Amino acid sequence: MDVAAGVVKLRLKFPGAPSLTFRDLSLQVMRGERVLLLGPSGCGKSTLLQVLTGLIPNAVDVPVAADSIVVPESAAYVFQDPDTQFCMPYVDEELAFVLENLLVPREEMPERMERLLAQVGLKLERLHTPIASLSQGMKQRLAIAGALALEPDVLFVDEPTALLDPEGTGQVWETIRSAGEGRTVIIVEHKIEHVLDYVDRVVLFNKSGEIIADGLPGELFAEHRDRLAGDGIWYPGVWDDYANSGRYTPPLPLPGERTKRIELSDFAVRRGKEEKLRIRGAIVSAGEWIAVVGPNGAGKSTLLLGLMRLLATSGGYKLLERPAAEYRELSGEIAFVFQNPEFQFVTNSVYDEVAFSLRREGRSEDEVRAKTNGLLAEFELAERQDNHPFQLSLGQKRRLSVASAIVKEQRILLLDEPTFGQDAKNTFALLERLEAWRRQGTAIVMVTHDPDIVKRFATRVWVVRGGELQADLTPQDWQAASAETEPDDRPFARPAEPEAAFAGAGGRRTPGREEV
Repeated sequence: MDVAAGVVKLRLKFPGAPSLTFRDLSLQVMRGERVLLLGPSGCGKSTLLQVLTGLIPNAVDVPVAADSIVVPESAAYVFQDPDTQFCMPYVDEELAFVLENLLVPREEMPERMERLLAQVGLKLERLHTPIASLSQGMKQRLAIAGALALEPDVLFVDEPTALLDPEGTGQVWETIRSAGEGRTVIIVEHKIEHVLDYVDRVVLFNKSGEIIADGLPGELFAEHRDRLAGDGIWYPGVWDDYANSGRYTPPLPLPGERTKRIELSDFAVRRGKEEKLRIRGAIVSAGEWIAVVGPNGAGKSTLLLGLMRLLATSGGYKLLERPAAEYRELSGEIAFVFQNPEFQFVTNSVYDEVAFSLRREGRSEDEVRAKTNGLLAEFELAERQDNHPFQLSLGQKRRLSVASAIVKEQRILLLDEPTFGQDAKNTFALLERLEAWRRQGTAIVMVTHDPDIVKRFATRVWVVRGGELQADLTPQDWQAASAETEPDDRPFARPAEPEAAFAGAGGRRTPGREEV
């Protein structure tokens, strides 16, 4: 079989990084293989994809040395962050840009565009829609459509469903399965339950960027379960193992009457002149963890942006029993974590990013240093403190965005998908820290697509659909409602059980491999 992509003795180091990302790494992927790259956040999986596509060093200037690198002649890449993928401001122009390069006649483009968008489940009223008006999940679907338009021999996908609801995640993976038929597909993904019965092979990395296992999915997960758990890598059954561990305690409601943190009445949020969300009435009290769920584009992120007054609002909005309009700055009372962590960064180093808010408040440099160093250690960013935030992996960027937002320990936390792109270890550590704050009276409002977080950590669930808060439920009632409704109508639609997918993957025959 031919080699579709590969490296021999790859050595790579980012400027300012404390050590090599890869030291004499060798990997090959044969034509027609479907390979999952799995490892802790920050181990270099996305970087390796960029080397295999030729983006590094041809487009991204990073020092690289290798005995050989095989780059596919025909390839498409789906990035972690869809905003980095777009060249044009409108949906139709973005797809037309790809189709023009393929010499598709203009009169054939609209039908081809509609078909591509239908493939990835992106429903729009018109093709000429501003990309900036789409939710992050909708943008991710558009990015996948653009990649599929190329009809590549090799498809590289870097967490293509990180921002999608479970229904959309299933749709996209079905699309990738169909589009990848007869093609080589190289995948980086944390939601492994969706790909275990699809991939032929799993390549397992440790946190130092070294390959520690390479083989059939079933055999690898069975033989390396302890290593997977120790390195904090997602594996089938990890949530159940965590729930049965001594680290996890169910989030019991706080006793007694609690202070109202947020009160909303006939509250509306607009983007420009268009109303995007309306809430007839809602209250967030001290010590509550509210999970905001619903499909992509329903208005979940819009809600958080409205609460921060980053979008225009109308109606009743009280913060700590005062009208929110009376506050000169809301950041003193509310910590906000954006869905896209890069929107949050304002300095040129990881250390300065965490220290920024403390310095603005005039804290002593000794206090700033102690607080900042403590958070960097807790979020496993100490070794990266001198790096520019944009040099971090997606998971590291997400951890930095959370650390820099909560450094002042505000009484209200608004978090937009804070766990996407994270490995299991860092996900559980973040959730435990949030739970500790909740028990101290902090109010948490978190947008999430992860049903396990809702089930195990939330005290209430807000279901947002069609620009409205349609239900305010207990997690138990939400689970019961989800079980009773049809799959397409559920706040979350679960895929096949991970253990079943795991068992089904174990017997797949892997094509023969030879060294590059």
